Formats: sequence, structure tokens, C-alpha cells
Amino acid sequence: MSEISIEKLDRNMEIVKSIDEPDVRFYDVRQAPFEVYGLYNYREERDFKRMPDAIAETVNEGVKHLNYNTSGGRVRFSTDSQYVAIRAIMPSISLQSHFAMTGSSSFDLFIDDPESGISRFHRPFRIDPKAKGGYESIVKFSTRRTRYFTINFPTYSSVRDLWIGLQQDAVVGEGMKYRDIPPVVFYGSSITQGGCASRPGNIYQNIISRRMNLDYVNLGFSGNGRAEDTMVDYLASLKMSAFVSDYDHNAPNVEHLAATHCKMYDKIRAAHPDIPYIMISRVDFDCSYDNNILRRDVIMDTYRHARSNGDQNVYYIDGAGVFRGPYQDLCTVDGCHPTDVGFALMADAIGNELSRAFTQKLF
Repeated sequence: MSEISIEKLDRNMEIVKSIDEPDVRFYDVRQAPFEVYGLYNYREERDFKRMPDAIAETVNEGVKHLNYNTSGGRVRFSTDSQYVAIRAIMPSISLQSHFAMTGSSSFDLFIDDPESGISRFHRPFRIDPKAKGGYESIVKFSTRRTRYFTINFPTYSSVRDLWIGLQQDAVVGEGMKYRDIPPVVFYGSSITQGGCASRPGNIYQNIISRRMNLDYVNLGFSGNGRAEDTMVDYLASLKMSAFVSDYDHNAPNVEHLAATHCKMYDKIRAAHPDIPYIMISRVDFDCSYDNNILRRDVIMDTYRHARSNGDQNVYYIDGAGVFRGPYQDLCTVDGCHPTDVGFALMADAIGNELSRAFTQKLF
């Protein structure tokens, strides 16, 4: 039996290889009125990244490399163009056996409503699995009118440049604004970074961000979130409205977790005495049950330490219960990394605590 490309059998599987609209004009997202969130010094740096190279390079080799993965990056703008195209230059494109490229290597598009603050998913900018060095893609609309957009960057690939293609005569303006407070900072592992969400918009931070209209910074580093002193010093230096500690997975052993977890809390709390501080234990709790009980005990000890010192703005989430229930078997791809169901449940658990912590400040 001869092999037939799925694109020939199902037009919905077709992938745009290049943009051929005759009236397209491309805009660099580093320039106004476009605004990029979640990435470091994006108007000045040659490549998009999540933290300064000078610091990332001293943390560990993994952070040095993964710093260029653009998880948590978002660009917002408005336009009356009847289509939105992208042209991305990508030095590194992730292709993994257990991870959809629409999540690891692609961008996705949300339509925002400034009046309600609600953002709704529209389409992904799908990438050709054989793409090298970047790709182009386009999303079209049936009518022409002003719309507000958020485009989410890939979670496990690197992006050097991103251009937005719009109709040449289109009006281009600023995007919807987040609440006027500093971003929430998330620190942790591959799960924090976004593996293995089917789209970047489905990582738990993006779900929370849309629900609460909050800006955030994703400092999850796959396999390399170990709370080294250099990393913790950098975290403590950031402006933030809340901090979420989710690095349990990458501590090499219980002893390392015990030596770093409370130490990180103390340093960040000293720099930010009033912000909500949320800590969560492993959500993939059953993967190594006995060991994870010991790890959970370490995190609970940090929480008890904080409370005994009078901290009224610290929150603990027992990861063992996050995936419990009727969807438990749907929550991970490989026994560890969440599916979209798993990320939605994480967003519920962490988002509920953030909402509770921010109640007096935001509502």
C-alpha cells in the first residue's frame, strides 16, 4: 500500500509553508505599538530570552541553554486586518516524541475583549514538523473589524525574531492591558516551563493569566530548577506581585530539597515581605510515592516555618490531591508531564490560591 500524505486526505491538516498575501506588511514585535510580556529586555536583546545571560550562565548549564526557550512570552496588539500572519526566526526548534509541536515549537492566537478582560483561544500558528530555522503561518477571519490579540510564544523552542504580518492598510494599535501590578513570578521545573501542553496557551500560568488578567514571568527550567544561590538571588531581585515555588521535581534528592527550599523562602520573603508566597509539592505524586512523601514533608516544614514566624501571606498546595478525581488517568502524558487536563487542574489549584491571596488587593 502506497503512503499518502494526510494533508491530501484532510484539508484541515494542511500546514501553511509561506505567506503569499499580496497586501501583507510585516511588523517587528520589538517595536511599538506591539508589547511583549514575560521576556527579558526584549527591545534591546538580540534573541528573546527569559533572564539575563550573565546570570543564567552562572546558574547551571541547563539554565544557560533553556533561558532561550521562550515559555511565558506573549505579544499583545490590536488591528483591523482581516488576517494575522507570523514570520518567526527560530535557531532551535523542539521535536520530541511525547510533546505536540503545537505546544513545544508553535505560537497560538487568542482574541481579547478589553471590556470584559476575557481572552478566548482562536487558532494555533501550526508549524511544519520539517521546519528548519523558523516558519511562517497565517490565520484569516471572515470579516474585517478591529480585534485585540494575544500571541503566545513556544514553550520549548528558541525565537530570535518575530514579525507580525497584517494587511498593508490595516490600523495597528496597542493590545489589551494586564492589571496594573507587577507580574507573578513562577519558578520550577519542566512542568513549570510547560511540558507537555498541546499549545503554549494551555500551560497553567497562561490559563491563570487569562482568568485573572495578570502578567507573569515563567522561570521554569526543564530538569534544572535546583534553587542555586545565584538563581535565588536573581529571583529575589525581581519586581513581583506574588511568587510561586514549584521546583520540587528538579531537586536531585530529598536532602538537596531540604537544604534549599526553606532557604529560598527566607531570602525571597526578606526581599518581598508583603507579597503572597505560594508553594506546591509534586502533582505527579504517585510516580514515586514513598520518596514524594518525604519531599512533601520538606515543603510542609517550610510552610510551618513561615507560619510560626508570623507570615500571614504564605500558602501551601498539596500536589498529591491536584490530579485526584475522575480525570486522574488523563492528567499526564508520561506519568510526569501534564496533559492539557493536568494543566487545567493545576491552574485551578494555583489560581484559586492566588485569587484568595489577591482578594483584598484586586477585587
